[in-house]
Amino acid sequence: MNFARLRRTFTDACIIAAIGVLLALTANHFNPQGIPLRRDHFPVASPRPPLHTESAAGPLTSRAALPPAGETRLARRGLAVVPLARVVELHRDPRFAEGRIVFIDARDDRHFHAGHLPGAIQLDHYHLDRHAPRVLAACLIAEQIVVYCNGGNCEDSELAAGDLLDFGVPASKILVYAGGIEEWQRHGLPIETNPRADGRGPPP
Repeated sequence: MNFARLRRTFTDACIIAAIGVLLALTANHFNPQGIPLRRDHFPVASPRPPLHTESAAGPLTSRAALPPAGETRLARRGLAVVPLARVVELHRDPRFAEGRIVFIDARDDRHFHAGHLPGAIQLDHYHLDRHAPRVLAACLIAEQIVVYCNGGNCEDSELAAGDLLDFGVPASKILVYAGGIEEWQRHGLPIETNPRADGRGPPP
């Protein structure tokens, strides 16, 4: 893997994204019909259920643990592990719809296309050249990044989080969801399998 080339790609993506954001904000500012940025453009149609509820799989406050060696490795690199309740909270946060919270699925194509957290983007450690440009462009504007895989003994989320660090993403932005898609589904939370027009899902 040519990391130097990927770093250059990331730098180019950062510059293009920054220019695009600047031009969009400038045009919006001078447009009489511009979008008011402080308004909530993603209102909630109905009250959301509380996070601290019971399900057939137990309370959302329960915390799936990584194998001790995995948690130790993550801690050494300054990476935090978060429980399901925090992941649900971040997924429901309005910043997610704005692109300021990003969810990264660290699994391969087969598992990702079979079902992933709604809105998640893919970063397969073994195919970085295919996924890195899009992922790193999203991470550029993200305030928080949640990385997950299957959960349990799956190490893909740890590998993908390490890849982000290697690409220069600050550890303070990265959270590793240890429970993964398996815990998410056990609690009856939604998954996404349909193609997305924005490219953040399986291809048509």
